[in-house]
Amino acid sequence: MSKYVIIDAHLHLWKKQQGMVNGRPVYAIGDGKSNFGGEIRQMMPPYMNDDENTVERLIANMNYACVNGCVVTQEYIDGNQDDYLLESKAKYPDRIKICSLYEESPDFRLEGVDGVKICAGRLEDKDLKKLLPVFKEIEKAGRFLSIDLADGDEQVGDMEYLISQCPNLKIAIGHFGMVTTTGWQKQIALAKHKNVYIESGGLTWLFHNEFYPYPSAIDAILEAREICGIEKLMWGSDYPRTMTDITYIMAVRFIAESDNLTEAEKRAFLGENAMKFYGFADMKPMEATPNML
Repeated sequence: MSKYVIIDAHLHLWKKQQGMVNGRPVYAIGDGKSNFGGEIRQMMPPYMNDDENTVERLIANMNYACVNGCVVTQEYIDGNQDDYLLESKAKYPDRIKICSLYEESPDFRLEGVDGVKICAGRLEDKDLKKLLPVFKEIEKAGRFLSIDLADGDEQVGDMEYLISQCPNLKIAIGHFGMVTTTGWQKQIALAKHKNVYIESGGLTWLFHNEFYPYPSAIDAILEAREICGIEKLMWGSDYPRTMTDITYIMAVRFIAESDNLTEAEKRAFLGENAMKFYGFADMKPMEATPNML
């Protein structure tokens, strides 16, 4: 049995990838590869050779890694997946929370979703203060906001303003504040505010050159802990893109096997904080399936 309740606070799903990057299309071409604005990239593990990043595959990976629940966020490079995420949540309502995608339009979905995703670093107009009505609408609807900020502290001042104007809005800042860029600590410090948390989706990607078991990523978690407290930090995998080099279970194990985090800190980071923030029902550690190895 797993020692921990585990919640993945940042991953992706799509039935068909049809996104954009810098005004150019992103689409699957087979064997887990995508045309990424004119460049060929390994977007998913090669065993996803039918171009579909499905919820059934995700649940199988979650079961193997003893991950209890997850939060499905979105990205412009995948295209709007609102409809597929609603289908996915209907199949696994107790294990999945979903975000709709804000696309710089007043017409974004609130009905049926748990939160809204804003790719702030990819907005054409990066002045977040102009999004106060959007933040207010999300707050009024009782949804959470998942947001990936521009690198460093470029949008931190705007976020300070918006947080002050929306004191009841629950905000999860993604990609661990883009930890490998200058000024990332300013993003982490936003979690000093009551309803602001940090999730680590993409942490293994950001420290990809170092690779498993990512000692510098552990160091970054410890530094963030000193800034805002371990109770404000949440684990995330950025599945499936990060699974092109590691397995889903490895994304958990480098945290679970670290000697630099206490057992209480591991429990908080891997699941307890996210269970509270996202409103998952009380969960227990999952039973692991014995491995042939």
